[in-house]
Amino acid sequence: MRPADLVHFASTALVRHRLRSLLSLLGVAIGVAAVVMLTALGEGARRYVTGQFASLGSNLVILIPGKNETTGSFPGVGGVPNDLTLEDARALERGMRQLSALAPVLIGNETVAHRERRRQVVVLGSTHELLRIRGLSMASGRFLPPGDIARGGQVIVLGAKVEDELFPNQNAIGRVVRIGDWRMRVIGVLEARGTQVGLNMDDLVLVPVATGMRMFNRTSLFRILLKTTTYSDVDGTCPRAVAILTERHDEEDVTCITQESIVSSLSSILTVLTLALGGVAAISLSVAGIGIMNLMLVSVSERTAEVGLLKAVGAGNPQILAVFLVEAILLATGGGLLGLLFGWAAVRALVMTFPAFPASAPLWATAAAFGLSVLIGAIFGVLPARRAARLDPVAALAGR
Repeated sequence: MRPADLVHFASTALVRHRLRSLLSLLGVAIGVAAVVMLTALGEGARRYVTGQFASLGSNLVILIPGKNETTGSFPGVGGVPNDLTLEDARALERGMRQLSALAPVLIGNETVAHRERRRQVVVLGSTHELLRIRGLSMASGRFLPPGDIARGGQVIVLGAKVEDELFPNQNAIGRVVRIGDWRMRVIGVLEARGTQVGLNMDDLVLVPVATGMRMFNRTSLFRILLKTTTYSDVDGTCPRAVAILTERHDEEDVTCITQESIVSSLSSILTVLTLALGGVAAISLSVAGIGIMNLMLVSVSERTAEVGLLKAVGAGNPQILAVFLVEAILLATGGGLLGLLFGWAAVRALVMTFPAFPASAPLWATAAAFGLSVLIGAIFGVLPARRAARLDPVAALAGR
């Protein structure tokens, strides 16, 4: 029997039992589509996170209070021997010539209000240098004033969403808002940026860091952000910064991390997550394979007379085995192609709905899902095919 005859014979048998074939086809399709969609979500999350950090540039260094000595722990958890202060920031400015910008950062939450309108927002205390470090741009007005980091001032920069809600259809520049008991004059509005590294830049306000420390009655900073002049300066920045602060604090009690290390760690974690999601989805393919095996076993029991006739006209056991194995592989292949189509369509719809989320099924996941579906069809088709091949021709012709 030629390969073309095998395919024609198997496909005719599948068409003869349309409903059962369709159900088995859908089982495989759902499994393949699940692999494509879940791995696309995992890969999209990895690309989104790494893209967020990459948007800050490649020469960013972050100083965090607290020494991180154990893998998997979080810097600063469990108490910090010495806080990061504005004097620490000044010492870093004086002692590090390779820096192009330095910005101390303070974060708090407070209610911002204008007349009867009010909302709870994140208050970010920093300096003029944050504009360059975070790659921000202004929609109107100006950013926090440059100068001594210890000099405060009752001025504020609004995020785009905050301006829209406090000053609908109005110009906020020059207006006065209240943050708690503080009266602040609006000097600028940020250009709409959306979420950047987990912080919604449209739904926050910025104040001078010294003002923020008095506002929240704090003496410590949340972070100190450093931007080196060139990428080649990044490697030497951490040891130098840690040495300066160790000398000031009489112990090494800060953690210095680079943007590259963060991106690398997050990328590794999300890659493992993508693999795990793909593995979970692949389990459904095994269930679909069992469905194919059950369908083929029923088909063998219903077609014993047909098998007996084939053997009577000279078909050997290998040919009988091939007929039923090709049926199972055709089911799995058709289901795999249908699943790829469903999966790609679902991912495309997701990207159209959320353009900022770069979901895309990795090529390895697509190839693995389709290959696994065909392999499972072949594996689970072997038992029914062997059972058909071992039928006694006389008993088979008699329908037993």
